[in-house]
Amino acid sequence: MANTKSALKYIRKTTGRTLRNRQVTSRLKTLSKKLDLAVEAGEKDGIVIASRAFISALDKAGKTGLVHSNKIARHKARCAALVAA
Repeated sequence: MANTKSALKYIRKTTGRTLRNRQVTSRLKTLSKKLDLAVEAGEKDGIVIASRAFISALDKAGKTGLVHSNKIARHKARCAALVAA
């Protein structure tokens, strides 16, 4: 257990951030799966809508440093290729 007030505060902050980060990563996985389902179904409108939502969520996650910038670029390029195909 923590010995100082500042250490206790740091523990509280860490738990809150962990929960928030878990929500964001879970949402990214869900949006990725929705994009995959739209690709399997072959519906062009669904792919466009799913890729927009996925790219938006990736950019928001990258803004806070949760996802590495190279990973964001890789996924955005793949989404663009799917939309173009």
